[in-house]
Amino acid sequence: MPIEIHQTDITTLDVDAIVNAANESLLGGGGVDGAIHCAAGPGLLDECRALPQVRPGVRCPTGEARVTGGHGLLARHVIHTVGPIWHGGDSDEAALLASCYRESLRLAMEQRVASIAFPAISCGIYGYPPERAVPIAVREVRAWLGTHDAPVRVVFACFGEEMAGIYRKVLAE
Repeated sequence: MPIEIHQTDITTLDVDAIVNAANESLLGGGGVDGAIHCAAGPGLLDECRALPQVRPGVRCPTGEARVTGGHGLLARHVIHTVGPIWHGGDSDEAALLASCYRESLRLAMEQRVASIAFPAISCGIYGYPPERAVPIAVREVRAWLGTHDAPVRVVFACFGEEMAGIYRKVLAE
């Protein structure tokens, strides 16, 4: 199966699309979102500002995804998705997180990407426990790859060794 784990900065990857763990405004933030906006340059922010709001301040509701150009990144596209904030697991977080992966892969297919890189969506400041989030990520990507021809290469970009180890363990199961 074409799934890879890389301990790296997602903004440096030479893939067709990288996924941004964004907030609902899509106007940048902390963590991977801030790093992607910084590396992509001001054109990304301008393109995000031009996306329509579905309600005041919200361009992408939780569980959905939007696509923009890659601007200053090696990636041609940035797929922005908004993961759920962890509230203990009883607020539909698992379904919303799964939707992030499915919607991102759907947009990747529409854009005809052959390679896509995901961060650990919701596992940073949104507080989703990695030991619960990673199995959802792997399950959704495997399911997608089992029923679709694209993308052909999926990378889980892990910022640290601890996260990479969790992905390796789950992929081995």
